[in-house]
Amino acid sequence: MTPSELKNSILQLAIQGRLVEQRPEEGTGEELYRKIQSEKQALIKAGKIKKEKPLPEISDDEKPFDIPENWRWVRLGEISTYSHTKEKINANQITDSLWCLDLEDIEKDTGKILNICLASQRKIAGDKVKFYKGQILYSKLRPYLKKILTATGDGICSSEIVPFSTYGNIDSDFIVNYLKSPYVDFTINSVTYGVKMPRVGTDTMTNLLVPLPPLAEQKRIVAKIEELLPLVDRYAEAWNRLEALNKRFPDDLKKSLLQLAIQGKLVPQLPEEGTGEELYRKIQSEKQALIKAGKIKKEKPLPEISDDEKPFDIPDNWKWIHINEVIDVRDGTHDTPKYVSNGIPLVTSKNLVDGGINFDTAKLISVDDATAINLRSRVDDGDILFAMIGTIGNPVLVKKDREFSIKNMALFKQYNEDLFEMKYLLYFLRLAQSEMKKTASASVQSFVSLSVLRNYLIPLPPLAEQKRIVAKLEEILPLCEKLK
Repeated sequence: MTPSELKNSILQLAIQGRLVEQRPEEGTGEELYRKIQSEKQALIKAGKIKKEKPLPEISDDEKPFDIPENWRWVRLGEISTYSHTKEKINANQITDSLWCLDLEDIEKDTGKILNICLASQRKIAGDKVKFYKGQILYSKLRPYLKKILTATGDGICSSEIVPFSTYGNIDSDFIVNYLKSPYVDFTINSVTYGVKMPRVGTDTMTNLLVPLPPLAEQKRIVAKIEELLPLVDRYAEAWNRLEALNKRFPDDLKKSLLQLAIQGKLVPQLPEEGTGEELYRKIQSEKQALIKAGKIKKEKPLPEISDDEKPFDIPDNWKWIHINEVIDVRDGTHDTPKYVSNGIPLVTSKNLVDGGINFDTAKLISVDDATAINLRSRVDDGDILFAMIGTIGNPVLVKKDREFSIKNMALFKQYNEDLFEMKYLLYFLRLAQSEMKKTASASVQSFVSLSVLRNYLIPLPPLAEQKRIVAKLEEILPLCEKLK
């Protein structure tokens, strides 16, 4: 049960006479109703209020739910001044020290006052409505916001707020809680008028059915609600924490699984699969052959990795390396033609979405020879794209079924597909991208340099273990998605 549902349940139990017990010695709602009618007749006779047109009798079919036998169904107009003409005050008569209440000062649902402003602090144009301490203040505009409260002092308000009093010493907080109940909320909001600025009409409110308990029981109901609502607030805090945890849990679990994977804790190490050191030497031999053949350039040797640099422990048969030692990390910024009006897609950071490329949002470039573009940007099936500018990261493993070029991208390429599992790197980059963002330079946009990416440390398992890690992740990560 949500906090809102719990609060609504408490209010509904309250207005049905099920929140506190009934006590015969407290009298009946019928007796209170008669006292109210006598009080109204006396006020009419004294000329303090006008005689009203009788409201229709309440039929059994109208009664929305059962109430205790010592309660009575009444209409709001029979027990209150809701329909009476409101006392207005001209703008010229408003003094600076008057409390000036606007709808924005009232918290929705709770009716708490968020801000107390004096007339001197507000720009006042036109007439305002007077209200007095102890009156009920009801917002007829957007009634679903439940901006309803008992006035704690005298003041003036917008005409969208209806101040009214009750007869017979009816507990105003009992009426406030009733007006916030799910029954009233549904009833009122089903008959509001106005699409953009829905309001509730006076006739609707005057004819609204109210279950009337004896005065003493009203006070006990209010006291019980005031006792329970702070507990609901505490429940809401716990609920919100749990909801936030539940919302984060699938992603947190995915991160934990990726962390276990790159620490060598997701699958067992098998001696027969060799070591990361042996694989590293094979890749270096492949690189030397490619350099000799003129297919890649010779690089400046990277520094040895000290123990202090290693972020966590890895299995003995793994090896810490810089990414560029086993993967060709290139820049897809400088070798891409400029934008023109038509042609093949030019993929940038914003086109990397949910692990794939959104070609629908990619700009197009026009060239005479698409093959030439392919050679210049050299994006091949199995490469990884990584956004270097703006939204950094979002690594994508390329499944190349169409020609495209790239800009502001890091391009990760294998030296030999038989020596490294690119999906292992993909999962590593998904985990590492949050840390990479922390190293980003910021000017107009965040930017991570090619040097940072090339020198970033990655643990290197044997190739067979890389494949087993990938297989295990592909087995369990989809289960995390089902938790959302």
